[in-house]
Amino acid sequence: MSKRRVFDIDFPEADPPAADPAPVTESRRGPMASAISENSAALEERQAVEAQIRAENDRLAHEHVRLKKAGLITDMIPLNAIRADKLTRDRKPGRDTELDELKASIRDVGLSNPIRVEQVGEGVFELVQGFRRLTAFQELYDETGDEAYARIPAGLMAHGEELEMLYRRMVDENLVRRDISFAEMADLARGYVADPETAAQDADQALTALFGSVSRQKRSYIKHFMTLLDAIGSHLKFPEAIPRALGLQLEKRLASEPGARAKVKSALAAALVSTPDAELEVLREQAAPLSIPKKAQPSKPTGAAKTTFRQDVKGGTVRCAASEGRIEMRIARDFSNVDRHRLEDAVKAFFRELDG
Repeated sequence: MSKRRVFDIDFPEADPPAADPAPVTESRRGPMASAISENSAALEERQAVEAQIRAENDRLAHEHVRLKKAGLITDMIPLNAIRADKLTRDRKPGRDTELDELKASIRDVGLSNPIRVEQVGEGVFELVQGFRRLTAFQELYDETGDEAYARIPAGLMAHGEELEMLYRRMVDENLVRRDISFAEMADLARGYVADPETAAQDADQALTALFGSVSRQKRSYIKHFMTLLDAIGSHLKFPEAIPRALGLQLEKRLASEPGARAKVKSALAAALVSTPDAELEVLREQAAPLSIPKKAQPSKPTGAAKTTFRQDVKGGTVRCAASEGRIEMRIARDFSNVDRHRLEDAVKAFFRELDG
């Protein structure tokens, strides 16, 4: 059996496994579609930024209002833009005797404690606290013409705060300073009652509204001074100088003695006082009858005489009153400026002439 011949057959090489078909991609967008897409993204980004800005502005606005209510926002306000007529001031009109010290301090170190104002119109402000500081700046500007004093640091308070709270702010500031007199506090309370925009109808309501933080006893003293000012306030030139004890003594006499009001007014009018000390001397004389018990008062000797007359001298007219153990001479002149030795010589000359 013949051997079967094997032939090699060349088959064509098989193709490699086909790769995954390429993903189908979108056809390329046109320029208009790209522009619209880009514009939309930019718009969304812009809106997000604007929302952040609005939120920040709202936060700052609320913070501004909070600080303004607390009076912590300070600005330089022109003096001529500030009014001081909304509140009845707890300081007597006229120049403060300690104002020069305040002015010297402002010149040396500036104003460390800004005044407080409330904006009441476009470029118009109402003073709430700091009448003395405002007066000091005004005087410095008038005296020097320096533009550094034409504006004053002022804490801006939110508009529309209750009138009672504005009064309390002013009162509390001066109570802290501890140099406000009973007469000044009483005069403020009287003005508070008279102010048609306040709710106070009488002295008690005014004292509660203004001086609620002070003791009951002190409010009682202020009320007595209110009565005193109602009675003779128009004849007083220096009521702020009246001590508490003297004021209470005077008020007691005015309340208990018929005709005492007319007597005290007459004595003040005749005295022609020009200084606080001179006025206090008159008031002490008028209050003196109450300081001695009735049964202890020495009776006047029968027929005790009192001589009164007027004498024209170089400086004006002297009112003279002479009685047992006493002689008084009154003239519109400040003798505190005269040298003490000259006064002593004048007294000696007077008695030398009197004794012949």
